[in-house]
Amino acid sequence: MIQDIAPHVFNNHFENKKPKEDSFVLVVRNGQILCRYDDYSKDLFFPCYGEFGESGKAVYLFSIDQDDYFMLENTTEIPEGYAFYAINSFLRERVSANYKSLAAFTAMHLEKWYQDNRYCGSCGHNTEYDNKERALRCPECGNVIYPRINPAVIVGVRNGDRLLLTRYARGYGHNALVAGFTEIGETVEETVKREVMEETGLKVTNITYYKSQPWGIAQDILMGFYCDVDGDDSIRMDPSELKYAEWVKREDIVLQPSEYSLTNEMMKMFKENKNK
Repeated sequence: MIQDIAPHVFNNHFENKKPKEDSFVLVVRNGQILCRYDDYSKDLFFPCYGEFGESGKAVYLFSIDQDDYFMLENTTEIPEGYAFYAINSFLRERVSANYKSLAAFTAMHLEKWYQDNRYCGSCGHNTEYDNKERALRCPECGNVIYPRINPAVIVGVRNGDRLLLTRYARGYGHNALVAGFTEIGETVEETVKREVMEETGLKVTNITYYKSQPWGIAQDILMGFYCDVDGDDSIRMDPSELKYAEWVKREDIVLQPSEYSLTNEMMKMFKENKNK
């Protein structure tokens, strides 16, 4: 999955760091990230702070191994040799260095949070960067804003040797599993039951947690669960959410083109009969 970057080490502990000339800069605009992409090696390269001639506030994001990554506030400069690439395209064509995709996804999450909270939601005043923790503070009313992370579930519904596969009505066109966001006042197990019922009309039982995954392009923390169909296995698909929902035998499951997602790993585990 996208967070599986060993032997590289991702460190998101906030520090009030200053960039060096060779620190990496992650510039995100409208779902695209500034980088240089090599079609042959499938590798991507991010610009360094020293390649930007203009001055601007650099905000520390995280580190991977010994390398620090920063956001450069309000930059309009594009260093020579770099261009903007859609981050979603990395889902269709795998990048050879997994940790660089994780960097891009996480930068997108943080950049959107910073942009969405430039003004205080309580009084409307401009917010300021906190220099001790990952937070934005309002100097007028004292409101403190922390990064938003949306809890969501991925659900592998089993029916003997068959798995419930879906395809979204809009957007991503490959096989997927039932998925959805946790609502206020709801446990994640209740989310599993509700989302399966809403999307496919099925009841489920034996809900078992599998694994979680950060998913920065939607500001999510995904939690994967397997469960079994309970009773009637007739699918009543919600066409506003899905364009496809069918029971598929293990050997007939077609996986996604990249191995980034929790969804794909869960389908693969079932296909290989490893989801015990």
